[in-house]
Amino acid sequence: MTDIEAKSRFALIKENLAEILNPEIIESILAEGRHPKIYWGTATTGRPHCAYFVPAIKIAQYLAAGCDVTVLLADIHGFLDNLKAPIELVEYRAKYYRFVVTAMLEAVGVPTDKLRFVLGSSYQKSPEYIMDLYKLSSVVSEHDAKKAGAEVVKQSDNAPLSGLLYPILQVLDEQYLDCDAQFGGLDQRKLFTAAKEWLPKLGYKERAHLLNSMVPGLHGGKMSSSEEDSKIDLLDTAEVVTKKIRKAVAAPQVVEENGLLAFVEYVLLPASGLQSGKPTFTVERERDGLEPLVYTAIGKMHEDYKNDTLTPQLLKPAVSKALNELLDPIRKTFENSPEWQEITLKAYPPPAKKQKKVKDKGSRYPAGAKPAAAGEQAQALPDRTA
Repeated sequence: MTDIEAKSRFALIKENLAEILNPEIIESILAEGRHPKIYWGTATTGRPHCAYFVPAIKIAQYLAAGCDVTVLLADIHGFLDNLKAPIELVEYRAKYYRFVVTAMLEAVGVPTDKLRFVLGSSYQKSPEYIMDLYKLSSVVSEHDAKKAGAEVVKQSDNAPLSGLLYPILQVLDEQYLDCDAQFGGLDQRKLFTAAKEWLPKLGYKERAHLLNSMVPGLHGGKMSSSEEDSKIDLLDTAEVVTKKIRKAVAAPQVVEENGLLAFVEYVLLPASGLQSGKPTFTVERERDGLEPLVYTAIGKMHEDYKNDTLTPQLLKPAVSKALNELLDPIRKTFENSPEWQEITLKAYPPPAKKQKKVKDKGSRYPAGAKPAAAGEQAQALPDRTA
């Protein structure tokens, strides 16, 4: 492999990342002509939504750059994180996540032959792993474990001990998944720096860490699976997607915390680049009798948005159209897969219908008793003549 090829692959690996810790590890592997081994873990809890396209696009770029990618379906992590997912549902949710991630990558046309899925419980219960868990627990303080998981594990007063184990498991996963680098969001930075410090204490090597930017949701904050209006489900209909985007917060001429512009930058532009070889995002202006705005980079979009050339009224339908085109193959795959449909019902069963209570209007008689017939009443009365 030539030096130019190695630099080209590294450029794709680091595109849109907020930060890389120990980039030299990746660069040296590429210089040797080898395939970097990268892992991304996801706790199989809430139902994945469109925010998952942000890591999925990066995974697609890693695959396009010739990396070997492992997706950890972290079922035990999901249970440990303050019991977010009932243990009975975790197995089904892991299967649902596998369907989703595969469909997302196929939607952008990236071959998945170098992608492997690993279930956390398949190795996290082995004697070797448990022994390393004990060893690491003996050299990591409560303070350091809390600090490492502060942005990842749900924090609460009198939290369960499982929250302290969560970051220790995630650090050990780097060794047991035999990776060169771990990929995750910027919110995991404290955990990644802990891994650099903790693994050598057990005689294991440091890994590189690839940090994705945190992308705002439709209402400016984080896109959350627990807030229905702030997230778009990957299986939402085209009409529902359009309606939710229409309601999105997008202040005119403000690019900061603008979830729609961020989604174009981190998902729609790179997705089109993977599909066609050139990032392109088109904004139609037929209604105004003008030529469409065609963007190949986010910088020009930001400039036009600040100058009000690109308005929220123009941006929203363009995002809806591009996102629905991205979601169409996912929806079709789901419709044609009875197995995926069955897993969905088991992983995220619909809430039980509430039984309608029959209103007890009560009675004017004590304890609701009905008056006895005249003859019965006479027999019931005590004999007072004695």
